Amino acid sequence: MSKLNQLRPAAGSRKKRKRLGCGEGSGHGGTSTKGHKGLKCRSGGKVPAWFEGGQMPLQRRIPKRGFTNPTRVEYQVVNLGQLSKLDSGAEVTPESLFEKRLVHKRKRPIKILGAGEISIPLKIKVHAVSKSAKERVEQAGGSVELIK
Repeated sequence: MSKLNQLRPAAGSRKKRKRLGCGEGSGHGGTSTKGHKGLKCRSGGKVPAWFEGGQMPLQRRIPKRGFTNPTRVEYQVVNLGQLSKLDSGAEVTPESLFEKRLVHKRKRPIKILGAGEISIPLKIKVHAVSKSAKERVEQAGGSVELIK
């Protein structure tokens, strides 16, 4: 019967790790299996994923397109159909729309569009309103006020 202190892995099942840079006697001294000179033999030397061997890179070969307008205002859109679910005579403000989860960002301006029907009077205070939405709200007995 074998004892715990006599247990050994099967012969050939374990391999010694390469001891790089530990002198010539290790068999991996000198250049430490990295070859001679060049980027990949140096510490921290890695070729970037986008490098194409000095060829003009793809992101520079493709032309630039389009234009980004720095003064563009991106509105959060709410349709009248969504507002028809609110209580009659309720005041619609950016804060109330955010609380009811009809808009997702507090600081971005809000625009009301005329899609859907509305039959209840509402006091609306938002940043922008379409012409058709304003007419429908006023027909239903509500009012629209713009915020700057």
